[in-house]
Amino acid sequence: MASIKISRISEDIKKELVEIFREVKDPRVSSMLSIIKVDLSNDLSHCKVYVSAVEGEEQTIRSAEGLRSAKGYIRREISARLHLRKTPEFHFIPDDSIAYSANINRILVEESKAHPEWNNDEPDEE
Repeated sequence: MASIKISRISEDIKKELVEIFREVKDPRVSSMLSIIKVDLSNDLSHCKVYVSAVEGEEQTIRSAEGLRSAKGYIRREISARLHLRKTPEFHFIPDDSIAYSANINRILVEESKAHPEWNNDEPDEE
């Protein structure tokens, strides 16, 4: 039963963080920042937030640094919005999954252009 509560609170935190990230005034924080994953500890004392920016790994690292400097504001906002008994300490971790996915997509597009026979939508005759 506790894991259901933790996952529900994690989703609530994720939704609120999306809104709060838009309000953060730090210029290092990208406007194209995505939350990849939120890991909340069982005792609600720590929350790891994995973030990724569309602009690439360097911007993701800068954004995570900006979020770390604003974590007091973020924690206060989460506390006010969700009314949790215990507000977790946030840890912002850069994640390169969006850039990695974009690179895979670029490779697939290049390969499909190099091999036009792969784009044949007609079913094979048996």
